[in-house]
Amino acid sequence: MIRNAFAYVTRKKLKSLIIIVIIATMSTFCVLGLGIKKATDVSSKKSLGNITNSILLEINRQVNPGTPRGGGNVKERDINRIAQCKEIYSYVKRINSVADLLDHEIIETPETLANQSPERAKNFKNAVMLTGVNDSTRENKFVSGTYKLVEGKHLQNEDKNKVLMNKDLAQKNHLKVGDHLKIKSNLYDADNEKQANEIVDLEIKGLFDGHNKGSVSAAQELYENTLITDVHSAAQVYGDTEETAAYQDATFFVKGQYDLNQVVKSLEKLDIDWREYVLINGASNYPAMYMSISSLYSIANKLFYGALIFAGIIVALLLLLWINARKREIAIMLSLGISKVRIFGQFMIELLFMIIPSYALSYGLAYYFSQSFGHMILNNVTADIAKQLANQGASNQLGAGAEVDGFNKMITSLNVHVSMDTMLIVIGFMTIVMVLALVISSMRILKNKEKTLIYER
Repeated sequence: MIRNAFAYVTRKKLKSLIIIVIIATMSTFCVLGLGIKKATDVSSKKSLGNITNSILLEINRQVNPGTPRGGGNVKERDINRIAQCKEIYSYVKRINSVADLLDHEIIETPETLANQSPERAKNFKNAVMLTGVNDSTRENKFVSGTYKLVEGKHLQNEDKNKVLMNKDLAQKNHLKVGDHLKIKSNLYDADNEKQANEIVDLEIKGLFDGHNKGSVSAAQELYENTLITDVHSAAQVYGDTEETAAYQDATFFVKGQYDLNQVVKSLEKLDIDWREYVLINGASNYPAMYMSISSLYSIANKLFYGALIFAGIIVALLLLLWINARKREIAIMLSLGISKVRIFGQFMIELLFMIIPSYALSYGLAYYFSQSFGHMILNNVTADIAKQLANQGASNQLGAGAEVDGFNKMITSLNVHVSMDTMLIVIGFMTIVMVLALVISSMRILKNKEKTLIYER
């Protein structure tokens, strides 16, 4: 039976080659689909970490306009009420404020100087943006990769009068980790409602790197002119404490055993004025990232399942034509007393002689093209999303600061490679599909008797 099967496959070289090429091509697409899916898993975990299981508390702008400058005004007591819930294991809170850099200069560009009015030049000549945070490792701009710590250490909850500084601003002012600098309340800042006139001494705990992706109109939008401080210092420039400060927002990290939607429902029962706030999935901070992840998963699934379905249909049709042309041969085999099970077994062996080299070929093709194929898919996905974001940005008149760049952050690399376990999964699925195709194509022929097959046209 094996000898007969091998003889038939080698004798019908063109038909065999067509089936081998189809199975190999579709298996390659299946392998690439699974490879993209695995690479997306790795990239998404690396890019977002545990931020995916988090809840963001921010103001409800439909009824709460926030601070005079339009920032958040989340209260510390409400943050603490949520943080004490059993479902929450950690949280990060942020304060956005403005202060003047004393005895040092900020960074300007030709564009920021050209767009600066005399009044702004006078009032905000050395103004820097402060982001006060209790844990800088989980601050949005570091999580998204917009900022990257290059020297020193991150800010922790117990830190006071500490700051992370952009390395370019530090270099311009001849500062390094361990040095001290002073900031002063800006009296012209709209959010400085108390007209606080505080001077805060800060120790540089670390330096970070990061550069704007697009053009900016104001110096304060430059990454170089942003300081990441502890929450105590960011509140102090407005004459506040951690307890009385207005927080931009807070992100709460949910324990793995709890469902995010159920946690939101539970938190909404707390004694908090929910007209002022909204609770949303923490992933909303990274819509572009999730758009790219979703698109890559969609493409991977379409490649895998589409290739299986296409291969099954085409091979079933080819096998049907192949077996249909062998009616007399089958009739003779039946008349010689060869059972239908044995005949089907020969068909099965013939198929195996074709799919084995197909899998070997598909492994080689997938291994060779995996990285370039993944790079091509990623480029197409990011280009499409970039166009959508550009259109949304134009219609919404979004700025060009670090928050917006983090908002637009996408997966930038996809390390697609072919592993043996991936190949075995594809072999398993594809073999099942091929056997089903053989069963479907041979069922009508084998259910007939030899006389019917001989005289049937």
